[in-house]
Amino acid sequence: MRLKRFANIDPIEQHTSLKQFKRWRQERIRRLKMKDYSFTVPNVEPDIAYLENNRKWPSITWVGHSTFFIQFGGLNIITDPVWSTQMAFQKRLSPPGIPIEDVPPIDVVLISHSHYDHLNINSLRRLIGSRHLLVPAGLGAKLKKKGFIRIHELHWWESVMLNGVKFTFVPSQHSTRRNPWDTNSSHWGGFIIERPTSRSGKLVGRVSGLAAEPKTADGSEAQAQIASTAEPATERLHPFFNERGQAERPIISDFPTIYFAGDSGYFQGFKEIGRRYPIDVALLPIGAYEPEWFMAPQHITPEQALQAFEDIGAKWFVPMHYGAFKLADDTPREALDRLEAERRKRRIPDEQILTLPLGETWRLSGK
Repeated sequence: MRLKRFANIDPIEQHTSLKQFKRWRQERIRRLKMKDYSFTVPNVEPDIAYLENNRKWPSITWVGHSTFFIQFGGLNIITDPVWSTQMAFQKRLSPPGIPIEDVPPIDVVLISHSHYDHLNINSLRRLIGSRHLLVPAGLGAKLKKKGFIRIHELHWWESVMLNGVKFTFVPSQHSTRRNPWDTNSSHWGGFIIERPTSRSGKLVGRVSGLAAEPKTADGSEAQAQIASTAEPATERLHPFFNERGQAERPIISDFPTIYFAGDSGYFQGFKEIGRRYPIDVALLPIGAYEPEWFMAPQHITPEQALQAFEDIGAKWFVPMHYGAFKLADDTPREALDRLEAERRKRRIPDEQILTLPLGETWRLSGK
């Protein structure tokens, strides 16, 4: 049987030839010698006590790269789980915001695509909890062979309901490969997390009984709001983060709509996503874009990330996909500096872009 190959919406040239790869590698040897990696994304002490006891109020904690710990509608959600200490022989630049042994039980895992910096099998195995996997079409069989059984495959615009929370798989511009023979044999995309509506998305499944309210020692429901014992230590952070007043985070609502973009080059699909969904928070990539002649089909630049932010009409933008690994020739500081320069050029209000330190929990509800 012929292997199914997935494709992008926009017709693009994928820079995957051996000749192009060799050219990039030769350029990279010269460039990396001139790069300054002295700046690293700061870490703050994660508020594990709050995360363990919170089952009511929405929150977002950046673990690193494209890994977020999200609490929404009583569910503990993890995106693109990667706790690897290195990637392609390059050591991790900053430790994960939450040690994997401290991660609370996971109800739902969102996997955007199969690349190794977005899907690490060992990390996935070490997570505890029911771990219902929502994955792109074509990836389920591979994960079943690895021993995972709670899997929902989704095509673009398909949705699944889990404990009253709606997850919709939306397009991105990318590709997939884990070995030389499986190129584009599974799909790629992002996810919309929202309260159920009838706006859009083909409902393809429903799962119940994923999560329960945490209990105290006497069996009663734990308080929904636990006092923080680990406020962000802003005085220890790099000035770039201090300028934005990291301790002050906006309060949104009990059920904000969250868009996790996964990995993507710039494409017109961002506008369609924005047309279909009133997005509150957009988790968008800003790194691994250099050299642009090679990376553009796969990864957006910081400037394109802001264009995507405007395309989808989101209210807040949390940058991701930078600061963890040397996947390309740009540095974490370069990505942030270009993001800031473009923000000023576009006159986007400073408070709409939240550069989260690793480990900080943004509580999206004021309750």
